[in-house]
Parts: sequence; structure tokens; C-alpha cells
Amino acid sequence: MESFARDTGLSDPTQTPRRYLWTDAFAVCNFFQLAKSSGDEHYRTLALALIDQVHDVLGRHHPDSDRQGWLSGLDNGEARQHPTIAGLRIGKKLNERGIGEPFDEQREWDRDGQYFHYLTKWMHALNVAFEETGNPDSLRWAVELAHTAFAAFSYSVGPAQPKRMYWKMSVDLSRPLVPSMGQHDPLDGLLTFLELECNRSEAEDAGLTLASEIAALELMCAGQSWATTDALGIGGLLADTWKYLQIRQRGVSTDALSVARLIDDITWSVQQLLRENSLALPAEYRLAFRELGLAIGLQAIDRVFHAVAAHPEYVPKADQADKQRDFLMRIAPLHTDIEAFWLASGNQRAASWREHLDINRVMLASSLVPDRLLMI
Repeated sequence: MESFARDTGLSDPTQTPRRYLWTDAFAVCNFFQLAKSSGDEHYRTLALALIDQVHDVLGRHHPDSDRQGWLSGLDNGEARQHPTIAGLRIGKKLNERGIGEPFDEQREWDRDGQYFHYLTKWMHALNVAFEETGNPDSLRWAVELAHTAFAAFSYSVGPAQPKRMYWKMSVDLSRPLVPSMGQHDPLDGLLTFLELECNRSEAEDAGLTLASEIAALELMCAGQSWATTDALGIGGLLADTWKYLQIRQRGVSTDALSVARLIDDITWSVQQLLRENSLALPAEYRLAFRELGLAIGLQAIDRVFHAVAAHPEYVPKADQADKQRDFLMRIAPLHTDIEAFWLASGNQRAASWREHLDINRVMLASSLVPDRLLMI
């Protein structure tokens, strides 16, 4: 994390800041956790400095854009009071695809814009900052971002039908760049918005409510399957299940989600991943940040089943539930194998590690100290 801070211009003023929203959201949580576990306020200072730098860089237009200044169009003083009110850029190296420019699927991965699932990660990071500092501005920024993101990414498909969500929007949130919906975006949205609602009454401005957005997301999530064969997606699903259990323990619930259904989908997903045996491949054929997302989620398994044991009403007693628990508890230690693999210097020399250095090392750190990332 010290190397990340130096190399991306956070702690070294001679470096041009290199900000990327997903990576930085994980990094904020890491720095707060390091401050807590070490007692060194230096890491807390880095967390707060990173939040400010993300807003200052990703809250403004891309350097190659014809437009300059804050995404919100507000003057500098007011924009700093509301840095998330127009969303935040992804942080890709290339500017977004222009209006009328042909779509190129491969090139789109390298182009800027806004992702809903990156914005929810930043909302969580801001919520962590609120809980660690008590500063209501952090929570207000998270809620303002939630309002903006849902309004921009969601759309109606017909009367009496649940809304859908675009996967990628333009930097100014005026047009979809990729119209398909991310499988877990509604789930991420619902749980993150519920997480913010858990703390809303503690903020100075208790009038900032997400009730209407939550209701719409509940309709989108009802009856959905979350099963996936993607390692990062499985890790996210495990972390989301633990997040939902924490939310329920704080007295907030939703009929749109079932703990039993989430565990069903996780069990199937992990079984498919193990059958593929992709974790046995050499480093050059693997993506560390996706596997480390799985490693982070695996560390939620023990927490999930401790919560279920304390609240058996969350999952009806059945032989199947016991089998799922035993299976998932057996594979939970796999996170140490993934960490050991990517800690090995030889594997860090692979192109697949070096080409995604920032996100890889931050997510490796997250797996090694996951508490502030997994807790709400």
C-alpha cells in the first residue's frame, strides 16, 4: 500500500496522480484498516487524502476531453462541497467514445465513462470514512452519489415492469455507452443503499433518504438468480451475502432477498469454478485481481455461517443447508492458496501481474487485511 501510494501520486507530490475508482475504493478501506490494526495515524491520513484526490481527479472531466472542470459544472467552491453529485469517472486512460463513433467492444474496455458497480464501491468507501471519522460530509457525499447514479443508470422498459440498468454511461451521464445490464448491479445497488440507510439517521442531514431507489431496486432483485462462474463475481456474491446479514442484524431487511437463495447460488457457482480448475493454471494465464476478489469473498464464509447459526430463522433448517455449509466451510481456506500464489515473486513477474499492477497489489492487500472492506 505504501508503494501504491507513492507510485500513483498520492504520497509523492512529484508524481502525476493516477486515479482509478475501483482500485481507490479498495485502497481507502485498506488504509483505514491499516490505521486501526497498526495504530499509525499515517494510514488514516492517506485514506482521507485519497478521498480528496479521487474527487479532485475523477470528479473532473478527462484530460483529453473538450470539456474541462468539474463534472457537475459547479464553481470550484460549491463543487468541492458536492464532489460526487454528478458521479465520478472510471479513470480509464482513453477518453470516452464520442457521439456517433462506432462501437468497438475491445477498445471500449480502455475508454472512460462511469460504471455503476464502481460507484457503489466508492459509496461503501465513503461510508467507511463516515464510520471511521464521524464526518457527516462523507455520508452525504455517498448518498448524493447514490441518488445521481440510480437516476442515471436505471430506466423503464414498460408499465408495471421492473426497471433495468445500463452497464456503462458516458462521463456526463447523458447517454449509455454499453446498454446491457451487469448481472449483479441491482444487488450491489440494493445492498449498498441499505448500508447507507443504516447510518443515515446519524448524519446531520437526516432528510437524505434513498427509500424510492431502494423500492425500485427491490423490484429489480426479486426472484433473480445471482449464480456466476466468474471468480470476481463469486467473491462479490460472498461479500454481499455477509453484507446483507450485517444489515439484517442492524434491523433492516428486504423481502427481495433470501439468504437461502444467495447461499444456493454461491454453492453452485463455487462448484462450477472448482470444476473448471482455472486456479491451477500458470500465472500468465490468470488475472490476479479477479482471483483476489474471490479470496476476499472466501473470508466472508465463516462470518456468514456464524451469523446464520446465531439467527437460524435466516435459513430454514434442512439437510441441504447443512451440506452447503460444510462444503463452503471446507473451501474457505482456499483464500490462503490464492494469496500465497500472488505473493510469490516469480508470479509477480508475469505480464498478467505487471499489466494490472495497481489493482493487483491493492486487492492483494485487501485480501490480507479484509476487515474494513467486509464490515459495514
